[in-house]
Amino acid sequence: MANEKILIVDDEKQICTLIQSFLDKEQYMTYTAYDAKSALNILNEIEPDLVILDVMLPDISGVDLCLEMRRKTQCPVLFLSCKSEELDKIIALSAGGDDYITKPFQSGELIARVKAHLRRNRILAAPQKQTRTFQYEGLYMNMDSHQVFLDETEINLTPKEFDILSILIENPKRVFSVDQLFEMVWKTDSLEGDSRTIMVYVSNIRKKIEPEARGVKYIINVRGVGYKFNNSLKQS
Repeated sequence: MANEKILIVDDEKQICTLIQSFLDKEQYMTYTAYDAKSALNILNEIEPDLVILDVMLPDISGVDLCLEMRRKTQCPVLFLSCKSEELDKIIALSAGGDDYITKPFQSGELIARVKAHLRRNRILAAPQKQTRTFQYEGLYMNMDSHQVFLDETEINLTPKEFDILSILIENPKRVFSVDQLFEMVWKTDSLEGDSRTIMVYVSNIRKKIEPEARGVKYIINVRGVGYKFNNSLKQS
């Protein structure tokens, strides 16, 4: 959709200009920042619909900036990096990133992922006719207000974490492969290495909703197949 606002944060001005040219052709409103301080100043002035964020910045790392940005916005954050190691990707996603693309990248892939994230945001923002809620042994999930509570304490899930959990909880008898979950959440074909992305997200969700003290497992790992919601739990 035209006029959606995208913030590009990269200390390489040529990269910013290149990405900006791609997005301008799609009629997006673009803003650029070459360091974390400038990016935060822009965030104080506008509410972007998506952020494209380089991992390496001159003042603080993109990962640290993402953590700071999550205090101000829950819009999708798409990381760009020349680092392709699995650990780097895990760290970025765990900091609240929604996607990770390595440099050099193809313009078509970047635009496709941007559109997928923005399309998902529009769907989530669309008014719903009927409130959908789920409650299983202390876990409460409201699909319309995008809220999750554990024993009446609100749990802060990122948009992608919420999407994954909602798919599982809405289909408690179905086992989803990691590729299926990736394609349903990211609205794009799963590529090599994307399965690890889902594993990281599921691990993060578990850390937030399955404290060891409670001993309740909401997400079940079906070995060799994928993940499912624990439908043996009592629904209230």
